Amino acid sequence: MPRCASCQHTWKAKDVVALGFSKKGKDCPHCGRRQYLSAETQRWFTLGWLSLIAVPFLLMTIRLSDKDEPLW
Repeated sequence: MPRCASCQHTWKAKDVVALGFSKKGKDCPHCGRRQYLSAETQRWFTLGWLSLIAVPFLLMTIRLSDKDEPLW
């Protein structure tokens, strides 16, 4: 499961899904610092419907970042 880049708190799946739909990131439920999907994870989600099929597997590889990284 993904962990906060600041405090290493493990995020719940529903929080990660909410972060995936957020354009401005989401605050960590433990430390309150803003977290974003890493650029690598964003690239996976740009695969469209293929990423929806692989969501259960992607939950193990999703990485969070404390910086809003550009996609490319």
